Amino acid sequence: MESSQQDDLHQPLLQSYPPSLIPQPSDTKLHGTDGLLEAILSDTELPFLQRLRQATWIESKLLFKLAAPAVIVYMINYVMSMSTQIFSGHLGNLELAGASLGNTGIQFFAYGLMLGMGSAVETLCGQAYGAHKYSMLGVYMQRSTILLTLTGIVLTLIYIFSKPILILLGQSEEIASAAAYFVYGLIPQIFAYAINFPIQKFLQAQSIVSPSAYISAATLGIHVLLSWLAVYKLGLGLLGASLILSLSWWIIVVAQFLYIVMSEKCKYTWDGFSVQAFSGLTSFFKLSAASAVMLCLEAWYFQVLVLLAGLLENPELALDSISVCMTINGLVFMISVGFNAAASVRVSNELGAGNPKSALFSVKVVTVASFVISVVAAIIVLVLRDVVSYAFTEGEAVAAAVSDLCPLLAITVVLNGIQPVLSGVAVGCGWQAFVAYVNVGCYYVVGVPVGAVLGFYFNFGAKGIWTGMIGGTVMQTLILLWVTFRTDWNKEVEEATKRMNKWADNDEALLEGQKELAT
Repeated sequence: MESSQQDDLHQPLLQSYPPSLIPQPSDTKLHGTDGLLEAILSDTELPFLQRLRQATWIESKLLFKLAAPAVIVYMINYVMSMSTQIFSGHLGNLELAGASLGNTGIQFFAYGLMLGMGSAVETLCGQAYGAHKYSMLGVYMQRSTILLTLTGIVLTLIYIFSKPILILLGQSEEIASAAAYFVYGLIPQIFAYAINFPIQKFLQAQSIVSPSAYISAATLGIHVLLSWLAVYKLGLGLLGASLILSLSWWIIVVAQFLYIVMSEKCKYTWDGFSVQAFSGLTSFFKLSAASAVMLCLEAWYFQVLVLLAGLLENPELALDSISVCMTINGLVFMISVGFNAAASVRVSNELGAGNPKSALFSVKVVTVASFVISVVAAIIVLVLRDVVSYAFTEGEAVAAAVSDLCPLLAITVVLNGIQPVLSGVAVGCGWQAFVAYVNVGCYYVVGVPVGAVLGFYFNFGAKGIWTGMIGGTVMQTLILLWVTFRTDWNKEVEEATKRMNKWADNDEALLEGQKELAT
């Protein structure tokens, strides 16, 4: 990539900075916005408070330009699923329980796996973009899409046999049947995930997030209208609701891909389809698998709460109340996921560019911002605890049960203001394998067993299960905080350079060979 192309790519961001903070051209270490934040943080001649003020101004602008559209994207995508659940819930309590179990017990399994595998693209694309290896982003995206599509074929079998799987896990036959009926309509969604997540990470690595927000917002309107027609006017019930959800995801995928092909912003990072995407799949799968294990263990954690709730006395009420709480939690969680994406992009870009102080400062700013927002959200949850369930169902018994669980929901919301951001930092650094071990220990060795003991042995029911699992989340969050803020960020820059040399150099050589053959 020519230096003039690099400067052209970064010029819009450069113009957003105060002129006094832009490094002079005589400083050969700094090009465009690369190193701007690093230069301020390293300038010991400036008073500490002045450095902090200037650095916070720059980082906040970069962060919120990424986080705000990302939050909108994840929020709207989640609202699509939530609206489908709401339409299903107004058909009856059994339909709500079936849609909740299908959505949380089966569909979210695929979502977590696909999102986790797609995070390999987030690490590689983010660091490659920071290192100005733009030509490799499109190859990484295609390579990930191939792997996720193959994974989707395997996941289809789980969807097809969802009813016996749920019964085997202890769910009642009536609820399992309703859940399976709902899940059959979500099979096309699996392959939408396989394409969407690599595209999403490809765009995020380049700080291109707003177009996805516009596309998702437009799709949400279409989704609500079609869901209303399918469920209420055509009488297609649960199957119709889930089929419309699948269709909506495919609309998003097609629109985002068209944007990549047609947009000038992707002209350096998208060179069209390449056979190079089919090479190195084994090595790419290893990184994808580590990413998948890390994020799947997180994404599936609270699914266990839903599955355990189905084993309690009066499982329909337990599932309805917990699913309402989990839906609200998931909605607020999307804010943290948006900050997760922003943290991953900022950290990976700065590490790829060789800026250790900027990477650490980004971590601090995004963690504080996400935490403050989550505290506000938790307060709102507590204020609305007695009425919030009526958005999902008209049952008074469910409303009382949800109100009783809201204090635990508020605690979970606050924790979710920190934990996902730290996971985003881990993805930006490439720590997926380490975090996977932490998640196994905290979630499944501590959280789930303690929750099961409190819920069943001590008869605390859903509140006991949830309390134990909160304990696992607290432990995991404390460990990640300790590791993150004790990290040697200079060493992380070296690791990022090694990773880029390992992945990009060979691939770029092969790409050049292909171009020579083509000419």
